[in-house]
Amino acid sequence: MLLRVLGTAAGGGVPQWNCACPGCSGARAHPERRRRHASLAVRTDDGRWYLVNATPDIGDQIEAHPALHPGPEPRRTPIAGVVLTDAELDHTLGIARLREADALEIHATAPVRRALDERLRLGAVLGPYTTLTWRDLPCHGARSLTSATFGRPDRSLRISAVPVSAKRPRYAADAPETDGDDAWVVALRLYDPATGRSAVYAPAVAAWSDALHRVAAEADCVIVDGTFWDDEEPRRTGISSRTATGMGHLPIDGPGGTAGILATLSARCLYTHLNNTNPLVDPAADQHKRLARLGIEVADDEMVIEL
Repeated sequence: MLLRVLGTAAGGGVPQWNCACPGCSGARAHPERRRRHASLAVRTDDGRWYLVNATPDIGDQIEAHPALHPGPEPRRTPIAGVVLTDAELDHTLGIARLREADALEIHATAPVRRALDERLRLGAVLGPYTTLTWRDLPCHGARSLTSATFGRPDRSLRISAVPVSAKRPRYAADAPETDGDDAWVVALRLYDPATGRSAVYAPAVAAWSDALHRVAAEADCVIVDGTFWDDEEPRRTGISSRTATGMGHLPIDGPGGTAGILATLSARCLYTHLNNTNPLVDPAADQHKRLARLGIEVADDEMVIEL
């Protein structure tokens, strides 16, 4: 299994266009600190790639990775589709950027699909440009991302979702309650039967459930929500009147923080989805050393992880 980290920033990116906080100002002064919106590319056994979340930076993210470039035919692309962990704008706006495709396959849970279809009217808007093919993202069991070859064992990459939050995006805040509402936000489990190895990708985590802990404890690599360093960061920096947990993100440090949980896992653990106010956007911040002592990393844009 091969993973390419396309971006590691929370909504707005680093720097955010209308923000002059230390993190954004530092990224403007030092371009190597810039972070694109959090996303991942996953290579399947047949050499195709799936994008995990489609961000506003999707064009630049594709161009930054030659393995995702088209060719040798003029319109042949190795990108097979998109897998969504939620319906937030910073994880879905890039779908419209892919409208030049003849067809586009999107894997999503039921509430995420309804939000994109009924609230953003994505199918109706993109219908004149391309054909969207929706695939259910299973929360029970797993499905293959590629088709099995007749007469051979199916050893293709398998994907499944672990519900982590019922948090709706703001544009669907009044969506009626239905079965499966806990799947508005999911963690993604990727399992490679050819190697027996697995990865968990969870860019937004509101609560560390038993189900999430089980898949993380079995994984070889865990890439998880690092939006805020501590619970008071949003209020302390003035970006919100709510705490980190109130905004649907478990903090890294402090009581109930995820650093203590990750430190108990045997997997390689990395943080992604960093907000511009998070001190970790500064590579010289002491918080990096604190995480390193726990054996935890901060993911970087364009990082490649092979399992």
